[in-house]
Amino acid sequence: RAREAAAWWVALGWKERRLRLLNIKGALTRNLNRMAEQIHQETGKPLQDAQLETIMAITHLDWAARNARKVLGPRTVFPGVASINQKAILEYHPLGVVGVIGPWNYPIFTPMGSIAYALAAGNAVVFKPSEFTPGVGVLLAELIEGVVPEQPVFQVITGLGETGAALASSPDVDKIAFTGSAPTAKKVMAACAQNL
Repeated sequence: RAREAAAWWVALGWKERRLRLLNIKGALTRNLNRMAEQIHQETGKPLQDAQLETIMAITHLDWAARNARKVLGPRTVFPGVASINQKAILEYHPLGVVGVIGPWNYPIFTPMGSIAYALAAGNAVVFKPSEFTPGVGVLLAELIEGVVPEQPVFQVITGLGETGAALASSPDVDKIAFTGSAPTAKKVMAACAQNL
């Protein structure tokens, strides 16, 4: 499903993705207190800290939406003296499906960097929140689906370490973004190595 959604998402182009990312930002902003309450309930952090974390996640979305084309769009580069009579263009292409494995202590801010930038670049995202904060991921998916109903460009899978291992070792996932402990990072890297 993510692979099909990624093809649709990249075909939208920079302008349409920007608009939808700003719509996601709007949905998260309108539901700031709801998200903060979810973070508070699952992590135990004070509600004000959870609100601040959500605001920081919103800034990730805003920056990604507004700057993706400028940072990742095609641009002319100097071809070098030997090729002075030629034109060189640097162009980035999305990978396809990015898996994001998030931590429990900053369950929306930390993964939102990876989520927002992967989406802005034209990738679909499969998010595995910490087993201690699954509700944050489920709520985020609900909000995104509400403003991008056409295709599941953002999906959530919840579960224990085995779920993250399955995501990291899946040949259908083109890149993994991980935040967590060093021992778990070693396991994630080993699983990713199977598919490079």
